[in-house]
Amino acid sequence: MRAGLVVVAVLVVDQVSKALVRHNIVPGERDEVLPFLDLVNTRNEGIAFGGLGGSPLVIALVIAALIGILVVFALNATRRWAWLSAGLLLGGALGNVIDRVRDGAVTDFLKLPHWPQFNVADIAVTLGVLSLFFVLDDRRDR
Repeated sequence: MRAGLVVVAVLVVDQVSKALVRHNIVPGERDEVLPFLDLVNTRNEGIAFGGLGGSPLVIALVIAALIGILVVFALNATRRWAWLSAGLLLGGALGNVIDRVRDGAVTDFLKLPHWPQFNVADIAVTLGVLSLFFVLDDRRDR
């Protein structure tokens, strides 16, 4: 139940933020938010941070397979906080899959210096993976 709430929260924030960017920022335009953070409207046809470009169908199938694996993990996880990792991973993956299926690419809009553009779904996936290191660390269960 808690993982589902995290999935929904990530999806809502991700999809609303991307829609706002698509409707308010011209592609290629850069709006400075902070000295180290710009908003941009970028169409990402790759997988992670613009890399591994390829067919939208192939990418969607790969991501769908990953989501399937995560669902199995989420349903079988008994460790504390596993729900948070699963919710972040699933919410982020689904957010980008929705874009990929609907638009053939993902909308990225956050830009840090010396780093590729990314979005809320990418942040959720990254935090989900990082939190897995803590969830799966057996020493923390003792």
